[in-house]
Amino acid sequence: MAESTEAFGTGDIRTLLLKQAVPASIGILFLTVNLLVDTILVGRWVGGNAIAALTVVTPVSFFIASLGLAIGVGGSSVLSRALGSGNREKAEKTVAHQLLLTFLLSSLIVIIGLVFSDGMLKLFGAQGSILESAKAFYFPILIAGPLQAIAAMASSVMRAEDKARLAMIALIVPSVMNLVFDVIFIKVLDWGVFGAAMATAISFAMGFLYVVWFFITKSEIRLSFKHFVPDFKLAGEISALSGTTLARQSVISVLSVLLNHVLYDHGGETSVTVYGIVSKMLMFALFPVNGITEGFQPIAGYNFGAKKYDRVQKVIKLSLLYACGFAIVIYGLILIFAEHIVSVFIKDADVLKETPNALRWVFAASPVIAVQLIGSAYFQAKGNALKSLLLTLTKQGFFLIPLILILPDKFGIFGVWVSFPIADTLAVCVTGSFLWLDVRHKLSQQNG
Repeated sequence: MAESTEAFGTGDIRTLLLKQAVPASIGILFLTVNLLVDTILVGRWVGGNAIAALTVVTPVSFFIASLGLAIGVGGSSVLSRALGSGNREKAEKTVAHQLLLTFLLSSLIVIIGLVFSDGMLKLFGAQGSILESAKAFYFPILIAGPLQAIAAMASSVMRAEDKARLAMIALIVPSVMNLVFDVIFIKVLDWGVFGAAMATAISFAMGFLYVVWFFITKSEIRLSFKHFVPDFKLAGEISALSGTTLARQSVISVLSVLLNHVLYDHGGETSVTVYGIVSKMLMFALFPVNGITEGFQPIAGYNFGAKKYDRVQKVIKLSLLYACGFAIVIYGLILIFAEHIVSVFIKDADVLKETPNALRWVFAASPVIAVQLIGSAYFQAKGNALKSLLLTLTKQGFFLIPLILILPDKFGIFGVWVSFPIADTLAVCVTGSFLWLDVRHKLSQQNG
């Protein structure tokens, strides 16, 4: 097997984790900064109502990207274990099927989204004056969706090939281009929300072109037409593991729709705008934790394939240590600087008043969420699709959505914000228990 992937099974775990996690963190940082700046520019140059429109449409874009990410992460679990066991033919077929599944499924979503556009926008919470702004953002983002999905999928393949730096660039390229076109379309041409949408759509195309360049010139995987001949067993294996990530992202999209309706009912457009800012911070602030999780998975998956279980244990411990440490620092900064953070986004007095406390409550359990993230990624890396799926759904699906449906009726808007740390804490307890039992009893026995 290629020398770069063999390093996963022989190199120093701490060095490998940093080599994977640092570029992944930087890439996620650029991606989320892009989302933040997009929100800031729209908020300052168009208005608070435009932020609410972006918040309403975000689940559509998020779901399409999530589809690509899910197939990328799930398929790369198969890919990493194939590389670890030396099965190059399976590795090549896996990447081909990832590309095929991503294109077909994302294109299907685009068709459905175009046919049922009005109904979907209203379903996502586009009400009142938000509706027209949401329409301007919806169509360009939807049409560019397959390009976004393929780029998201390919970044996981790059990490599985031990090309974390190139995966980082795959996230940086569209992020930088989006900011450039934001200035041109929103500020210079005064296209408003539509300008923000066009900038984002063009950035997706730039990311896709980078991915094409990678597969032609840099990838160790050499694809031919025979690899695209459907292998339903392999497609099923990829789909089962992809279901974990897709289910999590799908539930997040459902949660966003639910929140838009609950917030609008209890607090009007102001509360929707508040959550628009908070949700962007959720994607941005924890980028080191998410980067460590991204870096953890290919190392764990490769060593599972190579049956080097002691190395799997070590990468779990180091990932938890680093991720929890970063999360503690991040929450401390949010506690202290919440008002300053919010003031960067918008000048609206009502939003400035409500958002800081919402931000503090939503992030209250962030110091321990690494346990839930690393735990579900561990079971995905070892190929345990069902357990990974169930643990992935613990926070949003099993805990947060029911809490969102119950607590606001008793405590108003505060009930929405306090639901987040409660759900996080419960999810950490459940996932942590499964992780501890598996590592202590199963992984340790395999080492012996």
